Amino acid sequence: MLTLFVLALSGFGAGVLNAVAGGGTFLSFPALVWAGVPPIMANATATFAAMPGYIGSAWAYRDHISGNARADLKRILAVTVVGGFLGAVLLLITPQDLFSGVVPWLLLLATLAFALGPIVVRQLSRSGKSVTGPVALGLLLAVCIYGGYFNGGLGIMLLAAFGLIGMTDLHQMNGLKNLVSAVLSVVSVLTYTAAGLIDWPSLFIVGLSCALGGYVGALCAKRIRRVGLLRAFIVTVGVAMTVLFFLQNSG
Repeated sequence: MLTLFVLALSGFGAGVLNAVAGGGTFLSFPALVWAGVPPIMANATATFAAMPGYIGSAWAYRDHISGNARADLKRILAVTVVGGFLGAVLLLITPQDLFSGVVPWLLLLATLAFALGPIVVRQLSRSGKSVTGPVALGLLLAVCIYGGYFNGGLGIMLLAAFGLIGMTDLHQMNGLKNLVSAVLSVVSVLTYTAAGLIDWPSLFIVGLSCALGGYVGALCAKRIRRVGLLRAFIVTVGVAMTVLFFLQNSG
């Protein structure tokens, strides 16, 4: 019963956080590992649980997404599909012990991205500097490979990449981020499922509670005025989870 409660609570919390400010993986992934799900399978299951939220967010931003040029959007989605598939395959061929050793560093990277991402995006928007052509697509491909391999901090990394590419409209950037995250998660989840990496009993609990949390979070998001405090809380959770996984590996 304790395991069911922790999984349901973490899923609900992850749904709320993803709807309001992102960072839900910092709750769902460690909870799945604590429940005894192997790290690679926990990563795949947490991504699956977050997928409906990504799809719903992309639909909510459909008007802003349509503002992108059709040709640019096709290129971005093509890179997303390729990157998501490559990242998922990379996860499949990673030995369990190696992935367990990499997890603390991935959590650290995701925490830093979440903490510093908004500052980086603002600075990029003010500077007006951007990368274009193959370099821009290569940057996006690298972020998508990361997202297919490990979902934590993906949204912030995508926003930073869009800032480097030269986008300045935050609503348009958010809409595109949600679309890319949705497509990326679908590609990754299909690959994970085909490889038998989904822990279905845990997914049922975490997924349902995550969907409920996403709905509640969407309602709360309209009333929350001090998002900075929430972001600080998420960063604190990320730091705590990172330290715990480092300690676990050292032990």
